[in-house]
Amino acid sequence: MTKRAFNFNAGPAALPLGVLQQAQQEFVDFAGAGMSIMEMSHRSAIYEQVNNDAQALLRELFGIPNNYKVLFLQGGASTQFAMIPMNLLKPDQTASFVMTGSWADKAIKEAKLFGQTSIVASSEADKFNRIPDLSGIELPSNAAYLHVTSNETIEGTQYAAYPETGDVTLIADMSSDILSRPVDVSKFGLIYAGAQKNLGPSGVTIVIVREDLVAQSPKSIPTMLRYDTHISNNSLYNTPPSFSVYLVGLMLKWLKERGGVSATEQYNRDKTKLIYDTIDQSGGFYRGFADPASRSLMNITFRIQTEELESLFVKESEKQGFIGLKGHRSVGGLRASTYNAVPLESCKALAEFMQDFQKRNG
Repeated sequence: MTKRAFNFNAGPAALPLGVLQQAQQEFVDFAGAGMSIMEMSHRSAIYEQVNNDAQALLRELFGIPNNYKVLFLQGGASTQFAMIPMNLLKPDQTASFVMTGSWADKAIKEAKLFGQTSIVASSEADKFNRIPDLSGIELPSNAAYLHVTSNETIEGTQYAAYPETGDVTLIADMSSDILSRPVDVSKFGLIYAGAQKNLGPSGVTIVIVREDLVAQSPKSIPTMLRYDTHISNNSLYNTPPSFSVYLVGLMLKWLKERGGVSATEQYNRDKTKLIYDTIDQSGGFYRGFADPASRSLMNITFRIQTEELESLFVKESEKQGFIGLKGHRSVGGLRASTYNAVPLESCKALAEFMQDFQKRNG
């Protein structure tokens, strides 16, 4: 292959070429078994090793303490919106949320199906263009947990720091920025993320959970929706998304070879600076949507002076090999998703295209 697309899709998203090529080489005959990993039993020693190695690498790279379990589940982050209150929200408690945009809203709506909820901070008045100030946050006395969405892919905002919650469990949906920067996992009771943005393909969801929270899930909920089911079976209670887990393992190896999470964060900052600088130095031709203090390293959202120019931008960019730059249908505008596997060269090419487009249309 001589040319790959400049892939800025929001998810499923770009994967490293080297990872794809290794998967291609091993696709028909994995580990000398004479069959693909997609053909073999998830009870086999070969697959159990793949499962365990991916868990171990995730623990190493993310600094996950020993009293946390790593799960590979199905159903996407959207299923976690329901599993969390089903497992952790007791009848006399309240699930608390920070309302930051589209994905936080989905999590709140699901939690309302199972119990009381409260929104303790919101940026809705500012059209979700920022992360609200949480320095003086007050939680209900009966709060079961506080849920945050670490990065809003649609609005392009990201937490710079996480709130202190005292004895109240902090839970984070990190679907769009997990392993893009170092995080103190011990601050959280539970972290979850769909893999299809930073950690691999669609089909597998990572859950990192403190053992004491889910040592015994309520017996009143279905077996497949209980965390203790998956913990006691090492994520192998039922047939897992084996090929997706395998690719997550390859992605984790790729991240380790590139210097780990700290090196990845610096690389991401270098990438996104190219595009944010182009926006900020355009004299108003491009306008960033997110407040500068809340700008995401994963999803860069911006507008141009007219919708006609935005449509032309998308049309011309696609002819030049750029994919996924149209903003989400709910907010419009433009968006470049710059996840871990998006190379610096793609961001440089986009910045150059943006500068050229301004010269021709400004």
